[in-house]
Amino acid sequence: MRNRRFSRRDVLKASTLLAAGAVFPEPLKAAPPEPTLVSPAIIQAAQKEGMVAFYTAMEIPAAENLSKAFEARYPGITVRVRRSGAERVFQRIGKEEEIRIHEVDVVCSTDAAHFIRWKRDGLLDPRWNGKIVKGHPDYSGTIFTATFQLARDLGWSYFEKLAQQKVMQVQSALDPPNKLALGERAVQADGADSNLLLLKERGALVEAVYAIEGTPLITAPSGIFRSAPNPNAARLFQSFLFSVEAQQMLVDASALCSFYALVREKSGRRPLSTIKLMKTDPAAMEAQREEIKARYGRIFGV
Repeated sequence: MRNRRFSRRDVLKASTLLAAGAVFPEPLKAAPPEPTLVSPAIIQAAQKEGMVAFYTAMEIPAAENLSKAFEARYPGITVRVRRSGAERVFQRIGKEEEIRIHEVDVVCSTDAAHFIRWKRDGLLDPRWNGKIVKGHPDYSGTIFTATFQLARDLGWSYFEKLAQQKVMQVQSALDPPNKLALGERAVQADGADSNLLLLKERGALVEAVYAIEGTPLITAPSGIFRSAPNPNAARLFQSFLFSVEAQQMLVDASALCSFYALVREKSGRRPLSTIKLMKTDPAAMEAQREEIKARYGRIFGV
C-alpha cells in the first residue's frame, strides 16, 4: 500500500495545516477553492446525514476535544474519530478504497506529501550514547517529514552519525516526550514538541530546545474526500477545524500553534515567530518516500 498516493485520490478539498509539533494554516501556492459558506441549508443537510468520519494523526485528546466542541455547536451530528500514525492512516484509507468501502469523510495528516533537519551537534556527542530516543518515519508522518527535511538540509551523514549513538527507536512522534518524562532517556532527537510542552506544564522536568540551524516544519493537511458518505457534515466539520474556536482550542489544550491572526499564543510558551523553521516540500517528499524509508531502515537497522 505504500506505493499508493493521495494525489491519485479524489480529494475534493485540501487545506493545509502546519505543525512544529503543532497545527496552523499554511497558504497554498495554487489558488484555493472557493470557501463554502456555513449556511442553514448545509447545517440542515449535515444534520440529516448525522455523522462525520474523521481520520487523524493528531493525539486522541485533541481530536476528541474538537469532536465534542463540534457536536456541541451542531447538535445531531456525531464525529467518529479514527486515530493512528499518519502512515497508518494513509494505508488504511488506501485499503478502504481498494475494496471500495468509502468510510472516511475528513482526514488530517502530519505528512503533507499525502496530499499530492534539524541539527543538534550535541546529539552526536559521545556523552549522549545510549541516552537518545526518536520516532520512526515508517509509522509517523511527523517523523517522516522531519527525516526528509533533515536529510535534505544536513545530509544523510547526520543520521549515520546519530545511529552510532545507540538510539532507542520508538514509533510515534508522541512517544519520545513520554520516554523523557519517565526517565528512560535523557534526550529526544525528534518528536512532537507540543507533548513536551504539555508535560512541562504538568510539572515534568523536561525542556524544549530548538536548534539554531532550524526546526523541522510539519504540515498537517486536512481535506474532504469526493467519495465522502456524509459530504455536508464533512464540509461543516472542515469549516469548523479552521474556525477561531477550534484553532484556539488546539493552541490552549494541545500546545499546538496557529497562523490564524485572531488566535492567541499561550503565555509562557516560546512564540512561533522566534523559532527558525525548515521548509516543507510535499512534492519532493512524495517522490522520495520509499527511498527515505529504505535508507533510514538501513542506517538504523530497523
